[in-house]
Amino acid sequence: MQTLCSRYNRQMPVKLIALDIDGTLLDSRWQVSEANRKAIAEAARRGIEVALVTGRRYDFAMPIARQLDAPLTPLNLTMIVSNGALIRSNDGRTHLRHLLPLRVAGQILRLAKPWREGAAVIFDRPAENQLMLERLDPGDSLRYAYYSRNKQFIGFANPLETCLTEDPIQVMLSGKVAPMRDAEQALRGAAFAREFALAVTMYEARDFAMIDVLNPICSKGASLAEWTALRGFAREEVMAIGDNHNDLEMLTFAGIPVVMGNSVPELKTYGWHETRTNDENGVAHAIEQFALREAAPCA
Repeated sequence: MQTLCSRYNRQMPVKLIALDIDGTLLDSRWQVSEANRKAIAEAARRGIEVALVTGRRYDFAMPIARQLDAPLTPLNLTMIVSNGALIRSNDGRTHLRHLLPLRVAGQILRLAKPWREGAAVIFDRPAENQLMLERLDPGDSLRYAYYSRNKQFIGFANPLETCLTEDPIQVMLSGKVAPMRDAEQALRGAAFAREFALAVTMYEARDFAMIDVLNPICSKGASLAEWTALRGFAREEVMAIGDNHNDLEMLTFAGIPVVMGNSVPELKTYGWHETRTNDENGVAHAIEQFALREAAPCA
């Protein structure tokens, strides 16, 4: 593990903390630990902006945002969701939006027919029909429990192409790791690959992967950079914490990139600081070391 201030200019205070959710903020039981909540609350109390930067949709991320609220003290959060396609405040205000062109979404669905079982199209809608599926199979051990908890947002279209009446946020594929690697290869090799971006999340231990197909300018890192510029912050004042492939651009942009102890091996090859795992309050530990500690010269 690197020394805590070996690569960073500790004289510049952190003004923005960008946090991934799954595998980072949440522990392996999908909970926010008390230590993480307290560290985030203290950062906010000191005037540091906190952004949740996630592949989740806004409404799927908001239950996590609510867990960070202290009693009688709602926390003001920036929500960079759908792998950067939308930036909202946790009060619902939209700041930036980058949708996938309808024509490209149709091409993606045609190309992805071999992986149609795990396909979904996601729209920026108030509630109903945000997430469109062809079917919801109770025997689907990979996806059914997750989708069944969010039925108020789900609609159905068969074939799925018929739901494309407006530009969606994204097309999403999900399934076991091996077929999703095949799908990723097919997408990256598509003749129109310049017309979209991919955000890939792999959970090898669970044999589950997701591919989000987005507007070509979208990534967690690109949208974090946009938001940082709008807020008037320097990238050196941004700290980011993540654990998976779709966090790479965000970590590359941040002046203080921190990878979780439980992160995918690829992220540990860049020489970035490594914090503890998500079951060891890694987020709290990193915030305390880099954002809450007074600047001091390295020994």
